[in-house]
Amino acid sequence: MPEDWFRLNNPDQLDTPTLVVYLDRVQRNLAQLTVSIDDVARLRPHIKTHKSAEATRLMMSAGIHKFKCATIAEAEMLAGCHAPDVLLAYQPVGPKAQRFLQLVLRYPHTRFSCLVDQYETARYLDELTAASGVTVTVFLDLNVGMNRSGIAPAAAFALYQQCATLPHLHVAGLHAYDGHIHESDLAERTARCHAAFAPVEELVTQLQSSGFQPIVVAGGTPTYPIHAARLGVECSPGTFIYWDGGYGQAFAEQPFEPAALVLTRVVSLPTPTTLCVDLGHKAIASENTLDKRVTFLNAPELRPIGHSEEHLVLEAGPGHPYRVGDLLYGLPHHICPTVALYEQAVVIQHHQPVATWQTVARGRTLTV
Repeated sequence: MPEDWFRLNNPDQLDTPTLVVYLDRVQRNLAQLTVSIDDVARLRPHIKTHKSAEATRLMMSAGIHKFKCATIAEAEMLAGCHAPDVLLAYQPVGPKAQRFLQLVLRYPHTRFSCLVDQYETARYLDELTAASGVTVTVFLDLNVGMNRSGIAPAAAFALYQQCATLPHLHVAGLHAYDGHIHESDLAERTARCHAAFAPVEELVTQLQSSGFQPIVVAGGTPTYPIHAARLGVECSPGTFIYWDGGYGQAFAEQPFEPAALVLTRVVSLPTPTTLCVDLGHKAIASENTLDKRVTFLNAPELRPIGHSEEHLVLEAGPGHPYRVGDLLYGLPHHICPTVALYEQAVVIQHHQPVATWQTVARGRTLTV
């Protein structure tokens, strides 16, 4: 792969900061995903990273027909693409439960499901759908160690049985997200993943012995290679499609390549050894420390030392060559929240802009 794969032939036509997506790399990442598992039907990728209809359609063209999402807007975007199967990986409470039911009614061609980890939520969903003439599908959300949401696997059998008695609910299976497992060493990650998944396997056996046939949706990108090797488990990687600097450093065994960058320009030279670019908090994910926000492919020596809403100050050292107006190609450390900061992405092919992809689901509401 050429070292200058990221360079644009005519970058002057693009204002900064801007998000750019390299189509050939996206397609290669997607191809790597589909050949890495025994059955594409076991893929249920999370669309939180790209949030776009165009990327969704690329996945569907590759034979992927099940999806996972985190917001009602993402779910509606998927339904608008005629995605056949959409799991809202969230327990809908308050008005969100009503919005979820509206999705079910408005898009009958899509099979929606959501998460529950409380009987009260399941019962409310059942009552909400009683007058609608539809059945709502749910997955039990399991806490396998992340301690963010979900019920302990040891307590889930009773809840599964309870939910199965509700007349307007279909309990489809189990959801086990292990986002707390992200060791760089694959052997260590594998051992932790197996340990976290063991109670899930015990629960599945218990459910099967009682006549249930639960579908299991497990993992994210870090544990994808491990869950992909299991029989019958649906896998939900998300970051793979664009990749980023953080995952590239942490999970070197995975075959994906960076496919999205942020372009930024030098806007000031405040001191002899520093420069300032137009890549503030509102243009790059900034939840991590300064050293874990962005690296520049054409200027890897630059070091962030100050960050505010619309500016990023970089240490360049004495005698640096940079001038106001210079273009930098930034690789985000965390691509998912970075994408959500942009209304659209400029699509690049053969070093030229060829299209734009709207980040349709970056907001909280589309029409529902």
